[in-house]
Amino acid sequence: MADTRVELARQHIQFAREYTLSLLEDIDDVQWFWQPPGRITHVAWQVGHLAMAQYGLCLFRMRGRQPEDMELMSSVFRKKFSKGTTPDPDPAGNPSPAEIREVLHGVHRRAMEELPTYNDAVLGEPVDMPYAVSPTKLGSLYFCAMHEMMHAGQLGLLRRLMGKSTMR
Repeated sequence: MADTRVELARQHIQFAREYTLSLLEDIDDVQWFWQPPGRITHVAWQVGHLAMAQYGLCLFRMRGRQPEDMELMSSVFRKKFSKGTTPDPDPAGNPSPAEIREVLHGVHRRAMEELPTYNDAVLGEPVDMPYAVSPTKLGSLYFCAMHEMMHAGQLGLLRRLMGKSTMR
C-alpha cells in the first residue's frame, strides 16, 4: 500500500496541475509571450517555470539527476525558467508553447509515476528550502503543490490583464 503521506502530496500536486491546466485552456499560443505593462512575466515563463520546479522538487531532489532526465528537460530549458531568471518576451528566444507544454506534461507524468516508489527513508531525508510542513524530502513534495498554486495565481492575473475571465 502506498504511503498515505505521499498519496496526500500526490493528490495536492494533481489538483494544482488540473487547476493550472484549466487556466491555460483558452490562452492561444500567440498570447503566451504577451506581457503586461512593466514586462514582469508572461504565460510561457510561468508554465516553463512550473515544469522546471516540479522536476526539481519531485524528481531531482528525491533521487538525483538520471540519464533519462535529459529526455524530459534539457539543461537549457531548466536554466531558462529557473527562479530569478528574467522572462524573455521574444518568442524566438524561447521554446514554443507546444514544447513548453510537452515538458510540463512529461515531467508531471514521470513525477506521478515515481512518487509512489519513494520510501520512508527517502521521504525523511533533510532538505534546504524550499519545502513546506517539514524540512524533508516529503516537505519538498508538499511544497510542489503550494508553489504551483502560487503561480496559478499569477496565471490568473495574466488572464485578467488579457481581458479573460479568471473563473475557470
